[in-house]
Amino acid sequence: MRIALVTTRELPVPDADEDLLLPHLPEATLVAWEDPDVDWAGFDAAFIRSTWNYQDHRDDFLAWARAVELTTALHNRHATLAWNTDKRYLADLAAAGVPTVPTAFVAPGERAGDDALAGHVVVKPSVGAGSNGARLLRDDPAGAAAHVAALHARGLTAMIQPYLHEVDEHGESALIFVGGALSHTARKAAILSRDMSWATGLYADEKIAPAAATPAERDVAARVLEAAARLGHDDLAYARVDLLPTPDGPVLLELELAEPSLFLGLDPEAPARAAAAFRARAARG
Repeated sequence: MRIALVTTRELPVPDADEDLLLPHLPEATLVAWEDPDVDWAGFDAAFIRSTWNYQDHRDDFLAWARAVELTTALHNRHATLAWNTDKRYLADLAAAGVPTVPTAFVAPGERAGDDALAGHVVVKPSVGAGSNGARLLRDDPAGAAAHVAALHARGLTAMIQPYLHEVDEHGESALIFVGGALSHTARKAAILSRDMSWATGLYADEKIAPAAATPAERDVAARVLEAAARLGHDDLAYARVDLLPTPDGPVLLELELAEPSLFLGLDPEAPARAAAAFRARAARG
């Protein structure tokens, strides 16, 4: 059996997850999605992993995924990638009853409402990863509007969310699911409220520690994945559910189904679990 772990040529070094996964998955090879010389039909399965430049080449990336899916089993599927690589999917999940960070989406040619720009807000593109293009504006409606305009000038839809201050004390929780089961949980320190660094140039560096998911976090994560399944995005090889704390309980910040870091280094057993799940999924085709 041959398995492709899909990365990008723009990543200067292998991702930490890949370094941990490969020893447990000797049938796997790191392959760049944009490498024109790859024979994707030669693989039994391809797992999207560190394709972190997709936001700058989304149309090409999705066209590539559609083509690969014709010749080999792609995880996660093209339809899920198309849905999940634009954060407007959050509106679908909110409509399905998932507690979600309130989000206003403002497409090019549209104007953000004054209420959306007031207070402490996060403005970022709806297509983006690794905090690229994200800014925290504190009581600066003009600055927020200017950042919306800057995103529009790049042809991007802007999204505006209130900054939930509880994250500064409690952090963000990331529940990692592999093969349909909760593998482990990470706690991420607030990132936008401090100076960011960019070691790879593709994503902002994060401070991450192992954590135990609370019953409330498990419940919300289950609701998120159930809602995604009802929308046609089920049978997932992996998922990461990112939650923020609020006085009323956790709310969804992002559901990562395309190329999330799985933070395998936080749990000694996580790499072997992920490898076994990927191997079983590849064997299914």
